[in-house]
Amino acid sequence: MPEHSQDHIETVRVRRAPKISVFLILGAALGVLVAMILTFSFNGTADASPNTGVQYSQGQVFGFLVLVCAPIGLALGGIVALIFDRRSRRRTHEVAVDHASVHVDPEPGTNGHGSAH
Repeated sequence: MPEHSQDHIETVRVRRAPKISVFLILGAALGVLVAMILTFSFNGTADASPNTGVQYSQGQVFGFLVLVCAPIGLALGGIVALIFDRRSRRRTHEVAVDHASVHVDPEPGTNGHGSAH
């Protein structure tokens, strides 16, 4: 089988970029932690809510606070990731890389997809 190889040098820009998904997950987790702290740091009251007339348990209050705090933490994590991403663009540097590609010609008598059985 004859082989044809091509070899050329290219210049590419390299930078370290943050993984945005990690920042989003950490932001949401921080929001849940804040909701937990807010839920259990205040005793609240055993009386019914004056607006709805319903008495809410600590679990329900925690759920309500998670619905508010988790998206806020998610957004803040995304903003921090974008700020780090913008800062990493300033620290790019160019690197010369050797790009090699090898093309193998099929054997005569085959269709190019394997052996001729």
